[in-house]
Amino acid sequence: MANHQVGAVVCALIAALLFAVAAVAQQHAAAAVPEGESLMRSLLRSPRWWAGIVGDTGGYAMQVAALALGSVLLVQPILVSMLVFALPLSARLKHRRITPRTWATAIALVAALACFLIVGDPTEGNTNAPLRDWFPPLAVLLGLLAVAIVIALGTSDPTRRALLFGTAGGALFGLAAALTNYVTDLFKGGLTHVLGSWQTWPLVASGVIGLYLQQRAYQSGPLIASLPAVTITEPLVAAFIGITVLDERLRTDHLGLVVIIVAVIVVCATTIQLARVQAEA
Repeated sequence: MANHQVGAVVCALIAALLFAVAAVAQQHAAAAVPEGESLMRSLLRSPRWWAGIVGDTGGYAMQVAALALGSVLLVQPILVSMLVFALPLSARLKHRRITPRTWATAIALVAALACFLIVGDPTEGNTNAPLRDWFPPLAVLLGLLAVAIVIALGTSDPTRRALLFGTAGGALFGLAAALTNYVTDLFKGGLTHVLGSWQTWPLVASGVIGLYLQQRAYQSGPLIASLPAVTITEPLVAAFIGITVLDERLRTDHLGLVVIIVAVIVVCATTIQLARVQAEA
């Protein structure tokens, strides 16, 4: 890997650690809010939730740094390693032991991520893609999100509601990640450039609404449903935008593509398993 890609990996790993601290804090804060109470009002009074916000802020700053050095396809998959960092944090908080099977799952996740990054060697794309290139993928994404939210609001099943809210929140985080690099570059030209760019406002909206939907997911039903949905949807949506809009690519041959597909399947499976372990902790 080039030096800037190594820097992107290091920044992404630090971001994953900070996001892990934030997730452990926010999960416990949001899950403690009864269904009938105002979610945000209760969370704003929770010191643990604010500690999570501090962790998220630091994590996002490092994610921005990582995206400035590498592609979305490089940075976003690494962020699922937050689950590996969250394991000992949550275990210590709950005074529980991590089983050998869970450690094996964590090692498999790390190995699959390394395989994806080394074999795929993602390229950087065009962060300044014209608006017309965004329309078809955004229409598909926002349409699916609207359906998910409508179903979530109409269902009485807590598990399904948590799963759908979590999926929607994770998808918006993925969209925000794809917009981040271009918007941060605009600050070089001053605040006027930032406020005058259309990309700024979808970034702000997706971040704010994504955070709210994430907290709704944590509150609405079991974490075993919401946490895997949030964690796995974000990198998948970011990769979808990276490939369809930003013209990012994986540099590999046909055999390498098979290896990458297997690695992605392993990453998804181990991410879901570790997220379930984290939710049950």
